[in-house]
Parts: sequence; structure tokens; C-alpha cells
Amino acid sequence: MTFTLTIDCGGGGIKGSVLDEAGTMRAQPIRVPTPYPLPPDLFVKTLVGLGEQLPTADRVTVGMPGMIRHGVVVATPHYVTRSGPRTRVDPELVEAWHGFDARTALAEAFGLPTLVLNDAEVHGAGVVAGTGCELVLTLGTGLGCALFDGGELAPHLEMSQAPVRWGMSYDTYIGEHERRRLGDALWSRRVRNVVDGLRPVFLWDRVYLGGGNSRLITPTQLARMGDDVVVVPNTAGIVGGVRAWALGQEVR
Repeated sequence: MTFTLTIDCGGGGIKGSVLDEAGTMRAQPIRVPTPYPLPPDLFVKTLVGLGEQLPTADRVTVGMPGMIRHGVVVATPHYVTRSGPRTRVDPELVEAWHGFDARTALAEAFGLPTLVLNDAEVHGAGVVAGTGCELVLTLGTGLGCALFDGGELAPHLEMSQAPVRWGMSYDTYIGEHERRRLGDALWSRRVRNVVDGLRPVFLWDRVYLGGGNSRLITPTQLARMGDDVVVVPNTAGIVGGVRAWALGQEVR
């Protein structure tokens, strides 16, 4: 049996567990705060340290925020800041992260085959049905996005950085900071507005809302979004680490 160490990297915390081939966790998830400032070498060290606290695995799946192509970081929104999300961007960190071959660095550090994807893509691997056009939106520190067509992962779109209203990006418009400022009721209306606005863009067969904040959407606003909108548990960010190896994501 093949065991997979799956690590879900967020703006506020990094959590991981080891899963069997059926996607069943073999250990309780471990979570550590995301350290800042976070250069690539500390990122690798943090993940290896987390992995050492879990059972032995045969391969590693890592989901992290940002534009990841073929395991290489093109841009990451939170890890280039000095003290975490919404703090000042450090130009030296921007340079350090751009072009960082995370897959190779982590594979060498763990000594195991490693897959590095956008965190929403790993989340989606754990929930998509594999038929039709399926969009995954994760609600947490910011907004994550992944698109699947017939179970195959489409090229990544950094929807989180696109402008939406009042000069705000999707990341800031429905991110954790605004949820706390507005309260769950008004924030949920914003989430519904985002879903309604994206519907004619993607014309999906189904959209999945995941991430830690998806459970905070009010029942009233969720009902208004339609039957093609499904809330999924945040544990998909870890469970998807097994299925990601079988859905063609490793070639993206």
C-alpha cells in the first residue's frame, strides 16, 4: 500500500497528515502556524519538520497558495510579505520565491517523490466528481480557484488577484479580513455576489465551495446560489493529496 504525506499550506497555518490509498487519514492532522517572514528555505524546513511528526510515507503532496507551474512557483501572494497576509511586501522575498522550484527542493529534502500544486487544486482533487466542468473555490485567508474538465485539471487561473469592486481583488473582497470586518451575514452576501458574477464566465456544471470559511456561509445565501453550488469540508485540502496523483495534475 502506498502512503501519501499531504501538506496543506495556508496564509495562517500549515497542516498535514498521512493517508492510505483510499484517502483515509492514518494519523490526526498536525497544524503549525505559518512563520513570517518566510523565505523558501524556511518553507522547506517547516514542511520537513511537520512531516517528521507524522508516520512514514512513500510520497508527498503539497498544496500552496499562488501560481504554481510544473512545481515551480511563479508567484505566491502571502509568503512574500514581511509579517503575513495584508502586511508589506518584501521585494527580496518576491525575488526569492519567483522561479523557486518547490517540487525539486521538497523532493530532495524529503527524499520522496513529490507533487506541488496550488492549494485549491489539491482541494479540488478531493471533491470533484470527474464529469463535466467543475469549479472549486476555496474561502480562507483569500480566494483559491481550480477548474476541472472531466476530472482533468485545467491550467491554473489566479482569480484571487483579479479586480472585482472598489479597486479590491477577490482576495481582499471576500478574504478573512473582510469577513471579520463585515460579519458572516454581509460577507455571505459578498460570496453569493461573487458566485453569481462568475457563473456566466465559467458556465460550470457544478461549483464547490471549500476552505475553512465555507462553513460560515449563511443558509439563506447558500440557498439563493442554486443547486449547482455545493459546500465541501475543509479536510478535502488533505484528502485530495492522494487523488491528485491520479488525475493528471502532475503534468501541469
